Amino acid sequence: MNVLILGANGMLGPHVIPALEEEHTLRLTDINDPPDTPHEYLDVDVSNLDAVIAAAEGMDAIIDLSVLRHDRRLAFDVNARGTYNACAAAVHHGIERLINTGPHFTIAGPTYENSDHLIGPDVPSQSGTNLYAITKSLGQEICRVFTENHDLHVLTLLFYNFHYGDEREGFGKDFTPYNVTWKDAGEAFKPALSAPLDSLPSKCETFFVFADLPHGKFTNEKAKRVLGWRPTDNLEDFWHKRPSEGRTRGDG
Repeated sequence: MNVLILGANGMLGPHVIPALEEEHTLRLTDINDPPDTPHEYLDVDVSNLDAVIAAAEGMDAIIDLSVLRHDRRLAFDVNARGTYNACAAAVHHGIERLINTGPHFTIAGPTYENSDHLIGPDVPSQSGTNLYAITKSLGQEICRVFTENHDLHVLTLLFYNFHYGDEREGFGKDFTPYNVTWKDAGEAFKPALSAPLDSLPSKCETFFVFADLPHGKFTNEKAKRVLGWRPTDNLEDFWHKRPSEGRTRGDG
């Protein structure tokens, strides 16, 4: 499959690329300096519709990893307008599969986080007013509207905190209830690309991607059931309580 990756030189791209490169032909794009890669690389601003359409020519699927968080104008241009451009490019070329990405609070913002448990990706969207969240939420709404009006399927993978899951980060830090290793996050794109489109519940589906954690705050059940994705690391070293150094079990 020929796959266009928008925003490929960001934080997630270096983990998505190795997960896909053995099975797919990749065309990478970004506005940053090109990475050291054997894959085709184009300098593309995702907010430029003509550039995105040109980059998508000959592709079978589009993955949008582009993101900008803090600047008001750029956040809108990348997170909302950029998503529009990815959808429009897919329609222009007859590409039926777009994989969108974002943070979990695109859907499950403070309204849910502060009071609920077993929060899944199909709850009514409550992004809150954080600039990053609300512009990503606009992008998700754009995806929904495109799928209702065109022969396009959008699978949105939502993340939050990423870890290497080893000694590079150290342990004992605060650990929020929505985490995944970089490797498992990259692997989630494999089933998102291969899942039969006619097996999806609808043409616009959202998935929470995080490790199997015991808190019960969020649920990744849908990603397992629909995509067949399974995390390989539950990051238990971060949340298991251990005896303090110099003490043994049973000490007061």
